[in-house]
Amino acid sequence: MAIKAGNILVAEPFMLDPNFKRSVILICEQNDLGTTGFILNKPLDISIQELVPDFPKSKAAVHVGGPVSVDSLYFLHNVGDMLDNSVEVCPGVYWGGDFEKLKFLMENGVIKDNNIRFFVGYSGWSQGQLEEEMQEASWLIDEMDANYLFRIKPFVLWQTVMNNRGNTYTVIAQMPDSVSLN
Repeated sequence: MAIKAGNILVAEPFMLDPNFKRSVILICEQNDLGTTGFILNKPLDISIQELVPDFPKSKAAVHVGGPVSVDSLYFLHNVGDMLDNSVEVCPGVYWGGDFEKLKFLMENGVIKDNNIRFFVGYSGWSQGQLEEEMQEASWLIDEMDANYLFRIKPFVLWQTVMNNRGNTYTVIAQMPDSVSLN
């Protein structure tokens, strides 16, 4: 399967890189310059108001998006054209948009906490880098389902995606995080 926006990368079970161990990453952009995505299953114990003090009161989830540009904030949502300049990544999932309008719509209750996820930093690969990692069997590639982002709890997302792949992956999904626990 060719890597494209709207795919998810699923870390193979024995990946040791602490940035990506057991992660599920939504690819939001794939072009001649490289690949950009966000880790969907690494929530932070921080509020959006701690990052953006003038943000309206919200309990919207904040996640680690990846190890690149960790001084920047990004967001994915399911409100589509309600936010000017948002980009549809796959059915039911949009990237970015007018941040001031987002704040206004959240303050007025039009956009709810469960419609949006914030990300500190992003995951990025230069041209050809991700393809090399795929050849090294570091990642599985699959189709994104908006439920992965908006309905499945982050701490069970990796296992859920592996279970959805079926067969051997269902067995792998049941393995403990640390092989020493086997």
